[in-house]
Amino acid sequence: MTHPHNEAPVNPLPPVVAALFLVLAGIELTLWLGGQGIVGGPGAVGWRTSAIETYAFSGRAFDWMLETGQYPPEHLLRLVAYLFLHPSFSHGLFSMVILLAMGKIVAESVGSLVFVAVFFVSGIVGAVGFGLFSDDPWLVGAFPGVYGLIGGFTFLLWVRLGKEGAPQVRAFALIGMLLAVQLVFGMLFGGGSDWIADVVGFATGFALTVVLAPGGVARVLERIRRR
Repeated sequence: MTHPHNEAPVNPLPPVVAALFLVLAGIELTLWLGGQGIVGGPGAVGWRTSAIETYAFSGRAFDWMLETGQYPPEHLLRLVAYLFLHPSFSHGLFSMVILLAMGKIVAESVGSLVFVAVFFVSGIVGAVGFGLFSDDPWLVGAFPGVYGLIGGFTFLLWVRLGKEGAPQVRAFALIGMLLAVQLVFGMLFGGGSDWIADVVGFATGFALTVVLAPGGVARVLERIRRR
């Protein structure tokens, strides 16, 4: 038995969640320091803009690929690379905070491989959805992948509420609140179509967790049969 005095005061993060966070934080910190002129000299001020132009998901490049049937590696890379860039320090910080919270729950509940799959597949599918349904030229930031983790968390909470006999609709309270906040901010300050990628990412993460979590499909089928 573990003695209570020997227990860590804070539950450690799964290594894969910590590793992803450190990569995101390292990139964001480097771009922020460059933008402040602290590192890299005068040319570093443009690092963020240059990185976004080179690696962010480009709606125009996506449309060009669909029209021509050509899929060069440098444009396919954007489907993943955009998740590691952010338009501002605050944007990156907020996405990383949610990543730590949701990533810890998902990784500890269904495993590190599922966590990785949910984050990256949700990000890729979210970008494709953005490219298909939005005319905005750029998509940047980890939020579509993070929303995928929220989708995974939502399914896990949905299962738990079902076991407890509680209303399972409560599992969708978090995504409802986040989308409402996005709507309000968009109305007050304006905004693009990033929400499309976020919603698609959420749906993808939810569906992936159903498929990949042990017993996930069986629980959904059981729920359907009860109706």
